[in-house]
Amino acid sequence: MFLLILIFGLIALGAIGLGNSLKIVKQYERGVVFRLGRVIDEPKRPGMTAIVPFVDRMEKVSLQIITMPIPAQEGITRDNVTVRVDAVIYFKVVDPRRAIIDVENYQLAVGQVAQTSLRSIIGQSELDDLLTNRERLNQGLAIMIDSPAVDWGVHIDRVEIKDVALPESMKRSMSRQAEAEREGRSRVIIADGEFQASNKLAQAASAMAGTPAALQLRLLQTIVEVASEKNSTLVLPFPVELLRFLEGNTPKATTSAEDVPAGTTSTDSTTSAATPSLSATFGAKDTGHSLDDLSGMVRALSDSMRLNETMHLPPSIKLPGGENDTTSSASRAPKDNRAPA
Repeated sequence: MFLLILIFGLIALGAIGLGNSLKIVKQYERGVVFRLGRVIDEPKRPGMTAIVPFVDRMEKVSLQIITMPIPAQEGITRDNVTVRVDAVIYFKVVDPRRAIIDVENYQLAVGQVAQTSLRSIIGQSELDDLLTNRERLNQGLAIMIDSPAVDWGVHIDRVEIKDVALPESMKRSMSRQAEAEREGRSRVIIADGEFQASNKLAQAASAMAGTPAALQLRLLQTIVEVASEKNSTLVLPFPVELLRFLEGNTPKATTSAEDVPAGTTSTDSTTSAATPSLSATFGAKDTGHSLDDLSGMVRALSDSMRLNETMHLPPSIKLPGGENDTTSSASRAPKDNRAPA
């Protein structure tokens, strides 16, 4: 009976020892074996491996890329702007023996080095670099972290600056700066457009100056465009010949010398002669200055339109107030200018 119990005990101990001696290493792991506290041989490869039970101890190290976020670090840039920057670091173990032996906790060590390196990068850079030249800063940050990590059997794959938090006052200042830059660009574009439009208008004016009919057609086209809109604007072309006709047919007060009383000047007699007709038209209240006002208005309109005259009608078209009417009106003027007695 005692022998049977002894046999069962030995079998149990053998099973336990066999279970402790057989280890499985995954594909992405390496096994570092310690025999009585000393590292032996190279790290165990993936698969099933055997160690001496109760003598050997194996620690597994993952070779996968580890993603570690770097907490946001607050610092002052080289141009004296306070910012908060956070990043993320990607690294992996390339030498399992050194990662286990040379450093107690390689993940904690890499995280601390990343934080201090990030603070150093913030102090050495300007705000514009943090916002625009992140690729260069990422490379510099990776080099700074990789320098001590090489001795720990760790390789820094890459480092990325994730976010740059700015103070609210700085955000408002940058918004105003961006708005001013866009406003300046818009003004330059508008000025360039006006310059090109003025050149085209000058070319169009030169082309129309040689062909008066083109100007008439353009005027008619403008009238059509204005008339197509539902508005209250009324465009009425006013030919210069009509102003000439009005000027030529303005009533001129002429009195003979014999009708002028003694002691009365020629100007007074002209005004008194024109007074009855104007009184009938405008009323007795405005008789004194109506003739001068009418004459001044006609002359002003005629002079202003004559300066801007661009229409030339064909000879076959005759409007009243032309040279013939001026001649006929001059012929109809009284010929009897007798001297006063």
